[in-house]
Amino acid sequence: MSDARPYTAFPNAFRAALKSRERLIGVWCSLGNPISTEVLGLAGFDWILLDAEHAPNDVLSLIPQLMALKDSASAPVVRPAWNDTVLIKRLLDSGFHNFLIPFVQSAEEARAAVAATRYPPEGVRGVSVSQRSNRYGTVPDYMKRVNDNIAVVVQIENGRGVEAADEIAAVDGVDGLFVGPSDLAAALGHLGDPSHPDVQSAMTRVFEAAARAGKSAGILAPVEADARRYMDAGVNFVAVGSDLGVFRAATQALRDKYR
Repeated sequence: MSDARPYTAFPNAFRAALKSRERLIGVWCSLGNPISTEVLGLAGFDWILLDAEHAPNDVLSLIPQLMALKDSASAPVVRPAWNDTVLIKRLLDSGFHNFLIPFVQSAEEARAAVAATRYPPEGVRGVSVSQRSNRYGTVPDYMKRVNDNIAVVVQIENGRGVEAADEIAAVDGVDGLFVGPSDLAAALGHLGDPSHPDVQSAMTRVFEAAARAGKSAGILAPVEADARRYMDAGVNFVAVGSDLGVFRAATQALRDKYR
């Protein structure tokens, strides 16, 4: 993706890049603060994940962060707390167009995630004629265009998801498969050890399923050697760190200089 201009909703350049399987380097955003999010937006990442699953975020904290990113070249992606139609509807109306849906275990759950992001007849998204996503009713063609401009990546986090990876990847509207390494490791009996051969083998199965379907494959890999290894293996949608991790490491390193 080019970083020459700010992200815009129509056309969704981020979704187009996902569908083309471009290399997209992103970062996790967990601090829940619009100022730190704004700083992240200056760095030039292709995408920034605003986390509402494992971070203290809700709609009212996410909207100021979206505002903070409005002039950024980074595409905002949101992870809702769950694969829930109501939660997804509220995030759509708040202005999100890119979704990472957690804990998808089957093609049926993947289809439900996609349907939640689409207006009928393609889906079940509820209709509000005036909300933040359509600039409070001032975008006249919003409802006609938005279905084709919503990106959905689903997260594979357990053995059921791995077994169903090919079926999940084949779902129309799923733009990518994303491995949750920590949860996958825990689900496979290797809590805290995503490098275990069993976990790595499961990850490879997910990546290969995405490739067979012509979909993007993604992972969170804050260790540089891991991130580069995954990218060398064809994984194109990679989060290489988090604001929380960078802040924690940098502040500790600064203190350690003066011990």
